[in-house]
Amino acid sequence: MLIAQFQSKSLEEIGEFDLDSLPVGKEREALIKIRVNQSFFRSTILSSYNQKCCITGLSIPDFLVASHIVPWKANELNRLNPHNGLCLNSIHDKAFDRGFITVTPDFKILVSKYFDDYSNDFAVRDFFLKFQKQSIILPDKFLPSKDFLDWHYVNLFKQ
Repeated sequence: MLIAQFQSKSLEEIGEFDLDSLPVGKEREALIKIRVNQSFFRSTILSSYNQKCCITGLSIPDFLVASHIVPWKANELNRLNPHNGLCLNSIHDKAFDRGFITVTPDFKILVSKYFDDYSNDFAVRDFFLKFQKQSIILPDKFLPSKDFLDWHYVNLFKQ
């Protein structure tokens, strides 16, 4: 269907097609911004949490993210503040950044009602719903700021 749409033809007109006739993926150069001192933030957060996700306890460094509670773009003064960070695994970092989960000022995990429509999905239950109202694993130092957690709940969390 995609190929038919791409070529502005019906499925019947396409029939069998030659994979070699598909468009070729290309590359282009781009100017990008790089977050300076982000590695300092990451190493500070990960070491504060003993290299473990504060939700699941996962300890594989390649899957861990130093997640900003108040996003990088939203608060320039606290970009590198370790009290503005949580150690999360990649999937929970993405859910946190998009407001599908949050951490309350009393360090409890809240899961968005968005997942209610997917409650029969084993993966949703296992990755998200089972953590509802559980406490996060707290860091040895640089406790997450209650003000930042409250900001995330009010401004990003999809209740």
